[in-house]
Amino acid sequence: MELRKLAIDAYEAITSLWTKAKLPFKPHGRDSQEAIAAEMAANPDFFVGAFEDDNLIGMAVLSCDLRKGWINRLAVDPEYRRRGVACVLIAEAEKIFGNRGLKLFCALIEEDNLVSKHLFKHCGYTENRDIAYFSKRDSEDI
Repeated sequence: MELRKLAIDAYEAITSLWTKAKLPFKPHGRDSQEAIAAEMAANPDFFVGAFEDDNLIGMAVLSCDLRKGWINRLAVDPEYRRRGVACVLIAEAEKIFGNRGLKLFCALIEEDNLVSKHLFKHCGYTENRDIAYFSKRDSEDI
């Protein structure tokens, strides 16, 4: 397995992986090719891909708010699960965040996603139940 930065020419492979991994995405909004290209241009090291034989088998989209690093859109092709791909991507995300001086790493996980909860606990993360997540969206595509 090889880790590489993703570029916009991998957009079809990215959306294909999200589909295989059953990750919802908004192709007409925040996950459009144009939106992803803009994010990649602003933070090129925040799109990490795991490849085997030039096939994208896993990825993570990272973000930060200058205080915390956020691991988003972590996806692994179902055929490659339970091989450590997700743990390698999480470790790479932590390294990228550390290079930016961040020391707090976070992920938001839906309540019923027990597999992802177990994964992050296995990687040393603590589940915090003392906060509530609020959001406001300009549209359903955001």
